Amino acid sequence: MASLMLEEALAAPDAVAAQQMYADEGLGVLAHALAERQLRFALTVARGSSDHAANYFAYLAMQRCGVPVVSLPMSLVTLHKAPLQVEGQLAVALSQSGQSPDLVDTMKALGEAGAMTVALVNRTQSPLAECCDWVVPLGAGPEKSVAATKSYITSLSAVARLVAHWQLDAGLLEALDRLPEDLARATREDWSHGVETLAGAEQIMVVGRGLGFAVALEAALKFKETCALQAEAFSSAEIRHGPMALIDEGYPLLIFAPRGPEQAGSLALAADMRARGARVLLAAPADIAERNLTLATAADPALDPLLAIQSFYLMAAALSEARGLNPDEPRHLSKVTCTR
Repeated sequence: MASLMLEEALAAPDAVAAQQMYADEGLGVLAHALAERQLRFALTVARGSSDHAANYFAYLAMQRCGVPVVSLPMSLVTLHKAPLQVEGQLAVALSQSGQSPDLVDTMKALGEAGAMTVALVNRTQSPLAECCDWVVPLGAGPEKSVAATKSYITSLSAVARLVAHWQLDAGLLEALDRLPEDLARATREDWSHGVETLAGAEQIMVVGRGLGFAVALEAALKFKETCALQAEAFSSAEIRHGPMALIDEGYPLLIFAPRGPEQAGSLALAADMRARGARVLLAAPADIAERNLTLATAADPALDPLLAIQSFYLMAAALSEARGLNPDEPRHLSKVTCTR
């Protein structure tokens, strides 16, 4: 069965190419405005997959720009009316629909308190877009599947472009220009071993670190919503602080080990868990002999997580069907979630 989730995931390379065409100039102007400010910090406002994209933005911005970035609990604004001191600082909202009332109300309040408000949103004709100072279209196009795929990948590429322009990083910008073809290559990686391993699983831990942790969070969410598989995401640095007590013979783990300084620790964890008898799915680049899922690599390692989640989405769609489910009809869920 050709699910909408699969079709939309396969459309991500074209969506990223469209974003480059229609949103890159605006991102460059926004980045120039940011460079002229003496930002002390930035806030992100998002939920679900969009919050996982915000996690990626936070890590990349702190790593390359040195600006502390914090995910804002919206209830501080919507329920507690906290007097946040945000004048002159950056507030970034990420959303596919731009409709959730708590997201809109929070950004309105931050704008009224003097923050520079930015909406990275797929639906530019939305309440979120209307209330923010800057609006950047994700360019994903219509997304009908409940499970976000191409809108998540375009969120990651948008924030990477923002950081690249912010830092005048020609190397990252060049890598982003090549991203559509790299994503297309990632769709051709064979992750069928993951489907075979997890078809009868009841739970799984998903592990990542650094920029890869955003992918672990997203993968765990997709396991839950499309495969009815109890999944938790952890940093590889946190597994030994308690979660490891759950891991014994046959326990499944998906460990993302892309390039970067975190990779060595992730590979060591994979070896340790295999020694315990765990069923380890190790997603790593082709030069890692012990991998059983291959990660495509981008022109800049910062973009490797986008290729990782591209390959994962195709596996998740197939796994959902292998478990007798329809990835387009997750139980109790709808495309637009409105929280207050």
